[in-house]
Amino acid sequence: MSNQSATKNITFVRHAETTANASRTIAGWHDVPLTPRGEDQARALRPLLEGRSFDSIWSSDLQRAVHTARLAGFEPALEPRVRELDFGELDGRVWDDIAAQYAEHFATFGTFQAPGGESVETLRRRVLAFVDDLEVGDHLVFSHGGVLRTVLAELGERRFVANCTILVVNWTRRAVVEELRPEGVPPRTQL
Repeated sequence: MSNQSATKNITFVRHAETTANASRTIAGWHDVPLTPRGEDQARALRPLLEGRSFDSIWSSDLQRAVHTARLAGFEPALEPRVRELDFGELDGRVWDDIAAQYAEHFATFGTFQAPGGESVETLRRRVLAFVDDLEVGDHLVFSHGGVLRTVLAELGERRFVANCTILVVNWTRRAVVEELRPEGVPPRTQL
């Protein structure tokens, strides 16, 4: 085990671009594939993660996260607790069609619950239960934008992150210690 003085480090990776991202469609539990561009982005993660040692490697059980992990060179254990937020009736809807009604809720995220979907608080509880169950050491987790927003909120930050963003979090100190993206992937500032 590569733990350093009882520290829990978690490297979170948001999945690569999907068909839903490309069409600005909401995809919570809707299981959408990566685009060809997304596949290239996922392969570009490999050199950023090479040479790092992990005690465990996890992925959401949705194909976009699993495929990202595999293209980046990892075979993860599947973990449904790091799935995206269940957007219920909004899943599969085009963002531009509902932006006026839900933009503020997406921006603040804290008390949001889509009709027929999961509350952000429920997402928070399941993500934190997963993180709490991880042992001291270094862990790699391929997941989703909502999960990374949840983790960042626990650290006092409220923001979106781009596809293929790597956030290295020292969970013991509750701090982001490194943030990376493959070349050509801009930082994301909005949905």
